[in-house]
Amino acid sequence: MRFDLVTLNLVLAIAETRSITRGAEREHLALAAASKRLSDLETRLGVQLFARRARGVELTAAGHALVRHVRRLHAALHAMEDEVAEYAHGIRGHLRVVANASAIAECLPPDLAAFARAHPDIRITLEDQTSTELQRSVAEGTADVGIFVPPLLESRLQTWHYREGRLVLITPAAHGLAPRVSVRFAELLDFDFVGQHTGAALQQMILAQATEQGRPLRTRMQVRGFDAIAQLVEAGLGIALMPSAVAERLARLFRLKLITLDEPWAQREYLVGVREQEVQPAVVRRFVEFLCPPVPPTIPPTIPPHENLP
Repeated sequence: MRFDLVTLNLVLAIAETRSITRGAEREHLALAAASKRLSDLETRLGVQLFARRARGVELTAAGHALVRHVRRLHAALHAMEDEVAEYAHGIRGHLRVVANASAIAECLPPDLAAFARAHPDIRITLEDQTSTELQRSVAEGTADVGIFVPPLLESRLQTWHYREGRLVLITPAAHGLAPRVSVRFAELLDFDFVGQHTGAALQQMILAQATEQGRPLRTRMQVRGFDAIAQLVEAGLGIALMPSAVAERLARLFRLKLITLDEPWAQREYLVGVREQEVQPAVVRRFVEFLCPPVPPTIPPTIPPHENLP
């Protein structure tokens, strides 16, 4: 089934103005021509896209679905236009990367910088999203590559192992737990926590672990950014869990104590994910291979022949 952009844009205009007349005017179409286009489209699809009301029209469930796809199509067309236009400026590719806050703070920037040096003709944009949000962004095509922590929520993604990290506890220097070398998570549930914003993968995991213990998580404050968490912890407003590489860096700026979290789930994996398709764009394939180089096959050692064996 073929669609033309004029008709799809008309559907979007009608949906946004809630009027066939105003939608036709916005798209510079005669009312009769617009009505025929809409009627023909509904006939071809076998569904009604709009319910006619006394004060205008309203989208049906099928209409909502179509409008959602039209908006995605517009986003893809704008991205295509921007990327193609960049070739006029000597740029040979545009890579849209989304990553969760932990990956950006712990391991991604040096790799992005190295890739940019190796491929100066590729323009890279980076956006901070939660692991849940970015999986959807990549699956729906509004981003090219995502770096996140499990669980994998999108069946439309192809993933590779990228890096591993470890969570540690940070406390104020004078906190009661500060003399400890390691702690179990259950011991922390008697204290106030400073956490990330709701929806962040780390915050969700900590909440899940508290629930598994049958205890509430005493989240006193939630902020964006590990530096803000560190400052609040230093001020004595709670304790926090964060990636060890980030905690070690922040401990040079703030008076913090780092304590090993003695839990198997403190070891975390970062994944690289792309939308699953038969042929990946060259720039995406190049970036994934840069972050996750293929492991060479193990070649068994050659056993030299023993000519003088009995």
